[in-house]
Amino acid sequence: MKRAIGALVALFVAWAAFTDQGAAEGKIPVVAAENFYGDVAQQIGGDRVSVASILKNPDQDPHLFETAPSVVRAVAGAQLVIYNGADYDPWMERLLEVTPKPGRAVIVAADLMHRKTGDNPHLWYDPSAMPAVAKALSAALSAVDAAHADDYATRLRSLLAALQPLNDKIAEIRAKYAGTAVAATEPVFGYMAAALHLTMLERHFQLAVMNNTEPSTRDFAAFEDDLKSHKMRVLFYNKQASDQIVQHLVDVARAANIPVVGVTETCPPGLSYQDWMLSELNETETALSGPSS
Repeated sequence: MKRAIGALVALFVAWAAFTDQGAAEGKIPVVAAENFYGDVAQQIGGDRVSVASILKNPDQDPHLFETAPSVVRAVAGAQLVIYNGADYDPWMERLLEVTPKPGRAVIVAADLMHRKTGDNPHLWYDPSAMPAVAKALSAALSAVDAAHADDYATRLRSLLAALQPLNDKIAEIRAKYAGTAVAATEPVFGYMAAALHLTMLERHFQLAVMNNTEPSTRDFAAFEDDLKSHKMRVLFYNKQASDQIVQHLVDVARAANIPVVGVTETCPPGLSYQDWMLSELNETETALSGPSS
């Protein structure tokens, strides 16, 4: 991957310096590795920024992403870059290394949340993550564009207020269902499940999937048996990265009348970050209230 990125840079980085659309429009060019960070950057930056999000296809497995020339051009011209970190998007680190830009600001969500490689990298499902990211974005944009610092601060307050319904819904679900046993095929929803105080089962299976290793036969059999015996109320799975093993478990859950909730790793088209999270919380609440036998 690193060699391929280097080859792309050799072809495109020089040209990119002269084709920065955001700069041409008098806007701050921002690149987000994931579209939910891009959405928050747009909400904070308003008409002062031009945001390009790299991972945004709801039908694409983010783990299979490959760098393209357009991505190299976007990163090379960006004045502000935000990415997840914790080894979720290591290609961004390499792109930043080979496309240096004086004065570029870089925000890493994992650093803000004190997370590292080996931790669950799906940080956007942690209710405390996006407020931290939003504050960092407001500060970074204010540093780059001090004349409009008050505007960024105003938009930050608006975004934090827009996130409050998420906190309210989390508190509501937690009050009703804290301690309820659930399971997941991988830990995408893990931080949110923890915020809801749900009891997460099948952790060994999820860890194997997260580390791109095949779950053991024992863990798979135990997962299947727990579904059939209704050990959990809800099954969560990743709709963007479902293989045959995962699909089999989803089928077993449905056959056992256990509600299944599909979650994603990119924000669906047409939704803001907060609308996306609230939609998944509503679906989770409905599933928790349904029968599992």
